[in-house]
Amino acid sequence: MDSLSLLLADARLPTGGHAQSGSLEPALLAGLRPDEIEGLLRTRLRTNVPVDAGTAVVVSTSTVTEVEAVVDAWNARVPSEVVRAASYRAARGYLRLGARVGLDARWARRTDLPRPVALGLLARHWRLRPTDTARVVCHDEIQTVAAAALKLAPLDPLDTVQWVLQLRTEVDAVVDAVAALTDPDDIPAATAPLLEQWQHTHPTHPRRLFHA
Repeated sequence: MDSLSLLLADARLPTGGHAQSGSLEPALLAGLRPDEIEGLLRTRLRTNVPVDAGTAVVVSTSTVTEVEAVVDAWNARVPSEVVRAASYRAARGYLRLGARVGLDARWARRTDLPRPVALGLLARHWRLRPTDTARVVCHDEIQTVAAAALKLAPLDPLDTVQWVLQLRTEVDAVVDAVAALTDPDDIPAATAPLLEQWQHTHPTHPRRLFHA
């Protein structure tokens, strides 16, 4: 990965990721045990993450006129309005970053773009390789959950590092599956219904630390 990819993958990047738990908080509130968090990550890497990674890759190789078709394709693959709303909020941090680094203002001012589209626009702006774009999405997903886990559960920080290392095979599989995509119709269309159910209960829960 080049330096720009590493910048996007850095958890310290001020894009608002600290307000997201990657569905971990509602899962724990619903009864998920801390020793099952790695399994939750594997599930996300086999369902939700390929959708976002594929979307970001297709945006990164699209023309300006094609991006709207990718937005429509992502919306069609994410039927939950709660999940979509969380992604739109997360996108704003990346678009704010984009405004600072010269991303076209027509995109940087948008509030109706999901996070993977925002990441794809930055990847296109910086001419990242599709493999790096897909890997950034995967890494961001894992690190979002890992960072949230340390606030929500009694864990050794080295546990979360171990998850990242042990999930390399799954990450490589996602990258291999989506790195060559150029057509919105080819974006994966998998989902995890139980995670979505948990996320639907989260916005109204009386005890929560994260937006989503």
